[in-house]
Parts: sequence; structure tokens; C-alpha cells
Amino acid sequence: MADRSSGGPGEVLFEFTVIGSTVRVAALDAATGIEVTVMGPASAARADMVRLALAKLRVRLARAGPDD
Repeated sequence: MADRSSGGPGEVLFEFTVIGSTVRVAALDAATGIEVTVMGPASAARADMVRLALAKLRVRLARAGPDD
């Protein structure tokens, strides 16, 4: 998605799991193995859920030190 040199994630994998009226979205940074999850209504736009999960992943990666 973003260039690693910019501090953002490289390749990101997304997994969508519908649980009743809720969708759980997991975003995994392929290079580091760091994963975050977000949940929202199953009726939410897929693009909005991807954007939310990606934003959370960027924050998590920014907090991660070089040893993480």
C-alpha cells in the first residue's frame, strides 16, 4: 500500500469476518507480522473499514520500535 521508506506499512493483508450484524476486520503488515483489528457494523462500506483498519495499523507501526 505505502512505501516502507515513508514509515507506513508495506504489503497489508486484510481479513473480513462477519459475526451477526458486525464485521471484524484484521489488517496484517506482511513484513513485520503486526496485526490490528477493528469492528464495525456489517452494513459499513468495505472501503471505510479498510481505511479504518489501515489507519490503526499505521499508528501501531509508528509505536513499534525497530526491535518489534
